[in-house]
Amino acid sequence: YSLPVLYKSDNGGVMKEHLWCRSDNKSSLFDVSHMGQIRWHGKDRVKFLERVVVGDIDGLSVGGGCLSLVTNAEGGILDDTVVNGATKFGDMKHFQQQMDEFDGDVTMEYLGDTMQLLALQGPGAAEAVSKILPNDFDLTNMAFMTGTETTLDGIDGCRITRCGYTGEDGFEIAMPAEHAESIASKLLEDPSVNPTGLGARDSLRLEAGLCLYGHDLNETINPVEGALAWTMGGPKGRRRAEGGFLGAEKILKPDGKLQKVAKKRVGIIGMKAPAREHTEIYDAAGEAKIGEVTSGTFSPCLKKPIAMGYVETQLSKVGTEISLKIRGKMQKAEVTKMPFVESRYYRVPE
Repeated sequence: YSLPVLYKSDNGGVMKEHLWCRSDNKSSLFDVSHMGQIRWHGKDRVKFLERVVVGDIDGLSVGGGCLSLVTNAEGGILDDTVVNGATKFGDMKHFQQQMDEFDGDVTMEYLGDTMQLLALQGPGAAEAVSKILPNDFDLTNMAFMTGTETTLDGIDGCRITRCGYTGEDGFEIAMPAEHAESIASKLLEDPSVNPTGLGARDSLRLEAGLCLYGHDLNETINPVEGALAWTMGGPKGRRRAEGGFLGAEKILKPDGKLQKVAKKRVGIIGMKAPAREHTEIYDAAGEAKIGEVTSGTFSPCLKKPIAMGYVETQLSKVGTEISLKIRGKMQKAEVTKMPFVESRYYRVPE
């Protein structure tokens, strides 16, 4: 896939594109057509999905969605279920293997390159997308993490979901491939919409405390270590009580409580220079290595370096002083809560 890191325009460049997405009445358009889109069929599809992901799929309302995790038999994370471009074929091979062992009625329809996906993110996203939606479409009462079939710019066979990976309000819109360019062009006619590349997408998701698969998550990290136990629901939730997904017994105790882990994903601030992936993390004295940075950048909004990484559990509490070895020198830092920038996901007015 040929996806730009940034766009060369008046409002282009990682910093400008990033800040645009966080600006009032503005929104950013991302081409995310590399993501995998799968449609599930069969009367036992929910039962099957609850075998391969940790979330409460049966509890979703019609049109509802949730971020979930695909786990392996050891409880490691194979993917988060935004089916990522880099992992989608591996994911589908895994799903097929599980379907071969599953005694039930389920089939997987990979939409391949027949459907394209665009993401529109930012405070002005609803206003911008409303211009290509039917006049009677009710965006005000469309909750975050819900989706529906619709027409876009009069084109049938499209879908809109209120979701995204920036910490802002936003939408992912899917359309037949032959109409993707015209719909993108139509959205970009709006001066409040700015084309945005992968560079800003990465810094936006990091400010929002969100993981990038292959960096912050992999198949050796489980949901508890990744600070993603919430994807299984609360302590008294059905999935925590029943398990039933691959690797559940490695993640959960028989009573649904979480198994203890040796390391945890945390936010990190306070260092003077950006700490990149694989930067070593030490205790406050700078003597014992306790972990490693998995993502780091300079935050355009906070105007200071931020990072996330894994540290030993006993040193994962917010406020814990740590040291980072950056370019051969120790720098003081501390563990902080995430997101780094307050999320502004849409809430339906009461």
